[in-house]
Amino acid sequence: MEDCIFCDVIAEKISSYKVYEDDSVMAFLDILPMSPGHTIVVPKKHVADVEVLSDNELCAMSLAAKKIGKAIMAGLGVKGYSFFLDNKSAANQHIAHVHFHVVPRKEGDGLERWPQGGYKEGEAEECLRKIEENL
Repeated sequence: MEDCIFCDVIAEKISSYKVYEDDSVMAFLDILPMSPGHTIVVPKKHVADVEVLSDNELCAMSLAAKKIGKAIMAGLGVKGYSFFLDNKSAANQHIAHVHFHVVPRKEGDGLERWPQGGYKEGEAEECLRKIEENL
């Protein structure tokens, strides 16, 4: 894909700190890490968002992220990691190439969760109905 920084990393047009690679997935250190060891996991094939990703590609990415998470805990001595995907610009996806983040975490590291709220009367039931209608 033209003008995709992740495709350029995969094609080795841009240097990276490669963490993992197999036939369908590549992982490398994020250049703007939330914490040291923050790793990006991408499919080698350019796919903009998760809905277009094949089930096999999603499974390959997930298995790679799991393997990397275990290595992060063992290698960096952290007690956990966050594993997430921002899908589409409304969800804070800045690069239109689907990717997982694997972020090393320590107790009290200051990386907080998203703000949480609640539902108004009847709102949960309405959300559930709309989601179920589209599954």
